Amino acid sequence: MDWFTASDYWLSRLVFQRALAGLYLIAFLAAALQFRPLIGERGMLPVPRFVERIPFRTAPSLFQLHYTDRFFALCAWSGCAVSAALLAGLDSRLPLWGGMLLWLAPWALYLSVVNVGQTWYSFGWESLLLEVGFLAVFLGNDDVAPPVVVLFLLRWILFRVEFGAGLIKLRGDECWRKLTCLDHHHETQPMPGPLSWFFHHLPRPLHRVEVAANHVTQLVVPFLLFAPQPVATVAACLMIVTQLWLVLSGNFAWLNWITIVLALPAVRFPSAARSVPDTPLWYEIVVLAVAALLLALSYQPVRNMLSRRQVMNRSFDPLHLVNTYGAFGSVSRVRYEVVIEGTDDSAPRPDSDWREYEFKGKPGDPRRWPRQFAPYHLRLDWLMWFAALSPGYAGSWFGTLVERLLENDRDTLKLLRRSPFPPDAPPRYVRARLFRYRYTTWRELRETGACWERTFVREYLPPTRLAGVAQRS
Repeated sequence: MDWFTASDYWLSRLVFQRALAGLYLIAFLAAALQFRPLIGERGMLPVPRFVERIPFRTAPSLFQLHYTDRFFALCAWSGCAVSAALLAGLDSRLPLWGGMLLWLAPWALYLSVVNVGQTWYSFGWESLLLEVGFLAVFLGNDDVAPPVVVLFLLRWILFRVEFGAGLIKLRGDECWRKLTCLDHHHETQPMPGPLSWFFHHLPRPLHRVEVAANHVTQLVVPFLLFAPQPVATVAACLMIVTQLWLVLSGNFAWLNWITIVLALPAVRFPSAARSVPDTPLWYEIVVLAVAALLLALSYQPVRNMLSRRQVMNRSFDPLHLVNTYGAFGSVSRVRYEVVIEGTDDSAPRPDSDWREYEFKGKPGDPRRWPRQFAPYHLRLDWLMWFAALSPGYAGSWFGTLVERLLENDRDTLKLLRRSPFPPDAPPRYVRARLFRYRYTTWRELRETGACWERTFVREYLPPTRLAGVAQRS
């Protein structure tokens, strides 16, 4: 049926599918490389302990049925392999039903990871990848033209991502309404990038323009996604440009990248129409049934989005089929960082030889310039940012992290950039201290070469040894 498909969007679909497969690959790679110290059998939040108290219907996952570190590694690396196959275009060489099953595999595998990932996988881009990945199953391959209803639902996700984020800002922190949030955000964001220092030092009038442009992009432009072409293409391109600006200014894992990918199906490339066979009836029935289900499930997210008590990044079903999104409803004015140190002195004293652990992404040494990691996600570094905001965010895992550092646990140390202790000589004591960080000025940067200036605030964790890990302050 001609009304069912849009043959002039086949190139848009192709670019979207390959880009999404690339993000799947990065997500599975991060899971494979980081899971042991985070959620493994000896992790900070072990999966076996989690599934003992959480029923399958609440968090459906393969790991509810069986878990070992070896099995998790097999699933994660299998996800990498399937994602690489999709990136190479294997789905287009299979029958329609085979391509759909191939796209279903990474979704099911990643759902299994997210549903047992606990706080390490509590970020909005996890649910966004699953929601978009589920729709990709029904977008078809070279055997059919892209279904109009699936293209519409992809725009519907993009609309909710952008419009929901715009609303949460206006309802949240007053600095968004005063256009002053970017006076602080580049300095206090979870993980600055190599250009964040320069973004922070842009003239304040330009920061006002940035915030105002953000409001337009998130609160006005999303409605244009449903306008006729070429208006929808222009709207999608504006969103892509905005997201690329955010990519340059910070490290937000794959949040910005998946938003860019999500905008691609709304772009109609010139002279992209292609002749394809008639659409099978069974495929039309499946797609329309799934579309009806997703539209029905949209009720709760829309109700939340329109509510004055709007919440960010929440799933309303255990399969993460339709979710609510948003980011930075409030912006910190001051940056705090938890600095972890160890000593091999027999008795800890203030003047002991305290040596600092260095993280890969989060600020530490004031002279060390931030690196670009996104779209790769450094999960421990992100949670350390939350831990600095309040010890309550780290109550379930920080004590175990300290234990693993006291043991010189090999898997845990792989999450760090550098340990100050050799593998065969772990520290006798570990402590944590809270510092206030601020960007240096242009003059301070020239004089000291440091991009950060830090000031001691208070003790976060007193000197602790393996015999009995003390409670955090």
